[in-house]
Amino acid sequence: MARYITPAITPLTEKRQIDEEAVFALYDHLVQGGVDGILTLGSIGEFFALPMNEKKHLVRAAVQACAHRLPLLVGTGSTVLSDVLELSEEALSRGADAVIIVPPYYFSHTAADLEAWYGEIARRIPGRIYLYNFPDRTGYAIAPETVLRLRQQYENIVGIKDTISGMDHTRELIDLIKPQYPDFEIYSGFDDNFAHNVLSGGDGCIAGLSNVLPGLCRAWREAAEQGNMKQVAEMQQKVNRLMRIYGVGAPFVPFIKAATALMGVPVSCACTAPLPVPTREQIARIADILRQEGFSPA
Repeated sequence: MARYITPAITPLTEKRQIDEEAVFALYDHLVQGGVDGILTLGSIGEFFALPMNEKKHLVRAAVQACAHRLPLLVGTGSTVLSDVLELSEEALSRGADAVIIVPPYYFSHTAADLEAWYGEIARRIPGRIYLYNFPDRTGYAIAPETVLRLRQQYENIVGIKDTISGMDHTRELIDLIKPQYPDFEIYSGFDDNFAHNVLSGGDGCIAGLSNVLPGLCRAWREAAEQGNMKQVAEMQQKVNRLMRIYGVGAPFVPFIKAATALMGVPVSCACTAPLPVPTREQIARIADILRQEGFSPA
């Protein structure tokens, strides 16, 4: 069964505090759009720049906004083990369905180090855990063999988000792990890899365009499930063109927020420092991309 999960943007006020009203509006937009789950405090959710008190604030708001209408995952990754455990306990005790944990960044780490790190977390967290592989941000990849060994030892490690632009690494994960553990969930982290992931035997993607156009992502997932390859191909090409939104500026987070706002969701473009504020010209460019694909920005 294919799934399209949204790594939700984090709505902030102009003072860079959690905007609870906008969180509720965003989550309603995602639920009504038909996505298959929500990840809060992912990379697009700016987990890396929020203090612990604001992370906990967002977790509380997200649990209330989601209201068990969809599965809710919470990103609890940190370079500090005690912070990972503290936020994971907070998320699971509040009602989140799982946590997703990026490996420690700044220094690269060996497979043995990662097994020890995730092993301690898995033993101490009484809940479902997803691994999060994002080598462009951590500086190294979690090897498929490491993922397999972790799954063999810990039943509560149930899946992985594999955020890599190509499919080679994800395909290796699928080929290595799925024959032994078919229920182990393997997601891509970029929208344009959704169809390739599903056709390769994976579970779909956890990717950011679904903040902007959840209905499109739902329709793509439905076409894949129905085996409508003509529609899958047409939507692949549309998503490929929409991926230009990511390239309007860097880092891409404020521009996904701008695109989401253009589709009528009451979120601001405010982000954690030092992420940029989109210019009028950049917002106009995003609006043109949306318009060219048949969407009517506000």
